[in-house]
Amino acid sequence: MLKVFASGPQGLTSLDASAQAIVPADVVWIDLLEPTIEEEKSVESLLAVDVPTREEMKEIETSNRLYEDNGALYMTATVAAKLDTARPEIAAVTFILAKGRLITNRYIDTKPFQQFIAYAEKHPNSCQSAVAILAGLIEAFIERIADILERVGNNLDQVSSTIFVINGQGSTPKSSDLRGLIERIGFNGELNSKARESLVSLGRLVMFVQQTGMLEMTQEQRGRFRSISRDVTSLSDHASFLGSKVSFLLEATLGLINVEQNNIIKIFSVAAVMFMPPTLIASIYGMNFHLLPNLPGDYSNFFFSLGLMLASMGVTYALFKRKGWL
Repeated sequence: MLKVFASGPQGLTSLDASAQAIVPADVVWIDLLEPTIEEEKSVESLLAVDVPTREEMKEIETSNRLYEDNGALYMTATVAAKLDTARPEIAAVTFILAKGRLITNRYIDTKPFQQFIAYAEKHPNSCQSAVAILAGLIEAFIERIADILERVGNNLDQVSSTIFVINGQGSTPKSSDLRGLIERIGFNGELNSKARESLVSLGRLVMFVQQTGMLEMTQEQRGRFRSISRDVTSLSDHASFLGSKVSFLLEATLGLINVEQNNIIKIFSVAAVMFMPPTLIASIYGMNFHLLPNLPGDYSNFFFSLGLMLASMGVTYALFKRKGWL
C-alpha cells in the first residue's frame, strides 16, 4: 500500500497516490506499507532512491542499517509491535530522507504510525518538513514504549505484592498459583526485552541523525533530537531496572517452589520417622517367641502392643514439637 502525505494549513493531508505520475512539490512524506514490487520501483524511479527489501531490512549490521547513499539518508530501526496482544513482535522500519521528503518502508501497521497520523492531521507544526515528521514518528514510538514500560512496572509490582507477604498482610501464594506467576513474570520480561531492543535501535538512529553532516536542521529541530536522545537514555535505564526486577521476581518465585517442595519432603520424612517406632514394635511382636511381655490371653497382647505403638508415636511427635521441627 502506497500513501502520500502533504503538509497543509490544517495539518497533514493524504493525497491520492494511485493517480500521481510525479511526486507533487508539497509532498513531505511517502509511506510504504507492505509495498508491492511495482510500488517500490515507482518510488525508486521518482525519487532516485533504493528502497531496501524486506530481507535487507532484517540485517543487523550497523553499516546496513544507518548509512548515506547518493545524497539520501537510510535509517532502519527495530521497533516493537503488537504489544497489546499475547504475542508481541519485533519489526523493522526503514526511514529514508531524500530531497526534502521522508520515505518510510514497513511491513506491519504499528500503533505509533496511526497515532502520529491522527495527531499530525490536526497540528500543522508537526508536519512542516520531513525532519519534523521523522522526529514526530520517533517520539510516537518512544511514547508507546514508555507506556509499555509503565504497564510492565505496574504488573511486576502486583506480582511482587503477591509473592512477598509482610507482617501477615495477605497470604502466601499456593503452589497452583506459582505457575501462573511465572507465566506473568515471563510475559512481562518479554515485553521489557522487546522495549529495550527498540530503545537501543532508536537511540542509534537518533545519534546518526545528530551526527550526520548532510542534513540541514534548525536549532529547534536539533534541540528536539537532543531531547529525544535524553528520553531514550532515561527509558533505557528504566528498562534495565525492570529487567533486573524480572530476574529477581523469577528467582523469588522459583525459591517459593523450592520451599513448597521442601515442605512436602519434610512431611514425608516426619511421617516416616514417626512410624518407625511402631514398626519396630510390630516387628518384635510379629516374631514367634513365647517369652514376650503380656503374651498370654486372647486380646491382651494385641492391645498391649497397640498401646506401645501409639505411645511411641506420641513420644516422637512431642519430641519433634519441642525441638521445633514441626
